[in-house]
Amino acid sequence: MNDLPIPTPQASENRSGEPADEFLRALYDTYGHVLMRFADRLLGGDWHRAEDVFQEAAIRAWQHAAELDPDTGALRPWLFTVVRNLVIDGYRARRTRPPEADDEGLGRLPVTDGVDRALTTHVVFDAMRDLAPFQREVLLHMYYVGRSVSQTAKVLGVPPGTVKSRTHYAMRALREGLSSRGLRGPVSADRFG
Repeated sequence: MNDLPIPTPQASENRSGEPADEFLRALYDTYGHVLMRFADRLLGGDWHRAEDVFQEAAIRAWQHAAELDPDTGALRPWLFTVVRNLVIDGYRARRTRPPEADDEGLGRLPVTDGVDRALTTHVVFDAMRDLAPFQREVLLHMYYVGRSVSQTAKVLGVPPGTVKSRTHYAMRALREGLSSRGLRGPVSADRFG
């Protein structure tokens, strides 16, 4: 514990930063692993936040280096207390502040603007042009006109089982066509209709 260099105020003013670098490097070598493991445990296994907490604790140790005497053995408990307090402060800050949005959460947000609806409609109609005429016809009757299987069968002059199988294969072909055009996820009639 006596091997930590303590920067003096004069050395801290040096623009090269060597004494500060030396102090922080020694602090990391001596206490880094054990303090990050401690923070990781307190944070429930969030290693990235544990690293952030340790970095903040190291900065605070450097700022208070003149007051800390490694010879007395007070540095290690002081560092653990600082890490614990930083973790507690982080929990308190997250309770009072709304959670940050992540990229995954943005993908789950419902899209309700007219531009997205218009683009989706365009892509769907473009994909429907690739379907066989009988597939396109059954989808138009079932999903756009809103007819039942029996009504569609009557209008098309085919048995209800044929309407069901054509609908199944048409939806599969449409799904593949939409996927090849970059439209993923559930596409319902109300989304583009």
